Amino acid sequence: MNYQDIPSNKLTQLSTLGELKAAGYEPIGIKEELRNNLITQLKQKKSVFEGIWGYEDTVIPEVERAILSRHNINFLGLRGQAKTRLARMMVKLLNEYVPVIKGSELNDDPLNPISSFGFQQIAEHGDKTPIAWLHRDERYTEKLATPDVSIADLIGDVDPIKAATLKLPYSDERVIHYGLIPRAHRCLFVINELPDLQARIQVALFNILQEGDIQIRGFKLRLPLDIQFVFTANPEDYTNRGSIVTPLKDRIDSQIITHYPKSIEIGRKITGQEADFKKEQLSRVGQFELTKDLIEQIAIEARTSEFVDAKSGVSARLTISAYENLISTAERRALINGEEKTLVRISDLAGAIPSITGKIELVYEGEQEGSNNIAHNLISKAIRTQFIQYFPNPLEIKKLKKANPYKAITNWFEKGNMVDLLHDLKGPEYAKTLESVPGLRDLVEFYQKDKAEEEKLFLMEFALYGLAEYSMLSKHELETGTKFKDLLSSMFSMPTMEDEELDDEK
Repeated sequence: MNYQDIPSNKLTQLSTLGELKAAGYEPIGIKEELRNNLITQLKQKKSVFEGIWGYEDTVIPEVERAILSRHNINFLGLRGQAKTRLARMMVKLLNEYVPVIKGSELNDDPLNPISSFGFQQIAEHGDKTPIAWLHRDERYTEKLATPDVSIADLIGDVDPIKAATLKLPYSDERVIHYGLIPRAHRCLFVINELPDLQARIQVALFNILQEGDIQIRGFKLRLPLDIQFVFTANPEDYTNRGSIVTPLKDRIDSQIITHYPKSIEIGRKITGQEADFKKEQLSRVGQFELTKDLIEQIAIEARTSEFVDAKSGVSARLTISAYENLISTAERRALINGEEKTLVRISDLAGAIPSITGKIELVYEGEQEGSNNIAHNLISKAIRTQFIQYFPNPLEIKKLKKANPYKAITNWFEKGNMVDLLHDLKGPEYAKTLESVPGLRDLVEFYQKDKAEEEKLFLMEFALYGLAEYSMLSKHELETGTKFKDLLSSMFSMPTMEDEELDDEK
């Protein structure tokens, strides 16, 4: 039977070099291994990078081309663009098991050893040299580059304790303590945030990438390492913290540029896949398609905001955390009110603010505004953008002098009426408050008549927020909710002592 056709459970029963030879084993480099397995996957129309949404026609084909070319790879992109996840998923293209000389710290191939330990074992035991099997999950090494990383950490150094214990001179190769890179022989080795490595450390990688060997403390040592290198870098790093030195950049064969989701639909897939909920949360809290769109829209608005540092980027982790907080905000309200079930509301977006403020880097003007204000502003912009997907654009109505479908609503507020939508209203009180605004239900019934009753209430609230964003109503944030009033009356009237006391009570 051909070695490649032996099932894994039978393969791992081989325990000596002789048995391995008899099975027809031949050494193969890791880049060739990745290439061969990718070819098989492509022929079978299988995807290696399942769950990576939005890269199907851009990044993934480039990764596959790089693997077919047996290239080392650098993923260049802003935070939260799945760079490390792509690297980790490449492990799936490795063989399930590979043989190593038992006890070897450098994962020596039994038929192609590189360490003194490996050569010694074969010289002493011949075909009886014991072998072990390394699973592909153990063939992945990841290191976050930080300024304090040393050459000893990555490549190795002389170990005086080992020299003293074994009574060996420093000229003996056995006194070397190998670093992460030699120990990743026949493995995937990932260095995250490569520009953060000091320039002198980056220089130490030259030989490894070009020649595949290492040098330690002047030893005349040649270790033909077999490693698939993957690096990740943020373009921001090139100017703010460091840079990839040009000769090293030249030795990385393929640089692949990642990007954020190009549509709300793709963003929703990513957020829905990554958000972590308990079953009881999802059974207790109902939600609508619009709520998911609003969460994604917040991230889109942040990525184009003049107050947010575009060089830093806005991670997909913002939408994931915001979505989790949105559901938890509704869940908390249900628990407080003793309700078995509740539905997400527009006002629940306020609960997502802590997920926004910690995940955006602000420019100077944004710092002056304050992260909390910027978060509110991003939510407002998201509502404004999504509003015209469901209702007529108020700007076009005004510009083209069309019949105003919002007249009944704004007229009621012009008469001095106002609405307080409190965050923790029980379901019946929430519905009663919305139904008290004349024309609000009629608006939703006319433009969204096919929606279920529960969603119509949600859209009634959405309409109030949307009209406020288009300056047809006035919106004031209270500690416990939101007050909607007529725009002009709020502009020309100062709050009375009675109003302030009422707000305090709420």
